[in-house]
Amino acid sequence: MNSRIILMKGLNKMKIGFLFPGQGSQAVGMGKDLYEAYEEVRNVYQKVNEITGIDIAKVSFEGPEELLNTTEMTQLAILTQSLAIVELLKKHQIIADRMAGLSLGEYTALITDEVIDFKDGIEIVQKRGKIMQENLPEGNWKMAAIIGVDKDAINEICDETNGFVKVANYNTIGQIVISGEESAVREASDKLKTKGARKVIVLNTAGPFHTEKFDLASKKFKEELSKISFDNKDSKVIKNLEGTPYMKDENIVEVLSNHIKSPVKFTDCLTEMYKSGIDTFIEVGPGKALSGFVKRMNFENNIRILNINDVNTFKSAIKELTGKEI
Repeated sequence: MNSRIILMKGLNKMKIGFLFPGQGSQAVGMGKDLYEAYEEVRNVYQKVNEITGIDIAKVSFEGPEELLNTTEMTQLAILTQSLAIVELLKKHQIIADRMAGLSLGEYTALITDEVIDFKDGIEIVQKRGKIMQENLPEGNWKMAAIIGVDKDAINEICDETNGFVKVANYNTIGQIVISGEESAVREASDKLKTKGARKVIVLNTAGPFHTEKFDLASKKFKEELSKISFDNKDSKVIKNLEGTPYMKDENIVEVLSNHIKSPVKFTDCLTEMYKSGIDTFIEVGPGKALSGFVKRMNFENNIRILNINDVNTFKSAIKELTGKEI
């Protein structure tokens, strides 16, 4: 079972937090067994097909990898699988008290909390992926996760490296992602190894995401965001920009347009969820990176961490959360 149980708690005392993955967690075949096993999942994929005109099930399950890894398809595929799993959890009365998503995953959270209507959400994510893909600056770009060096040292190395490289994601304690020109990312990575980095992981992405290089994409996306309506309310969703909840007076268009070109402060999101009383974190969607982020946070109180990305992990989570076999 892909879970880490630190302490068993009574079901009536649980405070649940959903975590939704972002770009980089995709893989050909993702979600296929869930699609084959559950009508609720098939319904979500069908709705996305009807809204976008894209057979995202075929792209997700069959690829080819080059197609799935395009920004537009990646974002739509991850979003669809995550939302399909949410529908399964709803069927078993498993509802989140707080939610956060890594980059793209914030849209999954906003749709789940009904801040964004399902149809509008699918359409805006499709447009987001397309705008980011079409406005990718020319050049060779890379992102790399740096493990074991503090943020001040990483920012200092980025500033003194030749070429463009910036911090893009503050993922968790001891893990920060840098983004920029491939040569600069590699140079900064080598320098950080001499500063004590335990590991450098080159990510499965090809753009200077969450940096000012996406300023033009941010402006174009803002125009699209302005065309849809939002349910402005005190939301369960924690923002990447600040690590604070969306509030009813939030300028959501401004937040989400800046989101593309600003660093993701996921460490702050996790801290906010923990401070709000979340004791059960459930990663919903492909991969299990976010579960690892929670483990590295070294929260003082005992917590439970689950991830759901296929039939086996779904069944295990339901048993863990409800005590029922399905």
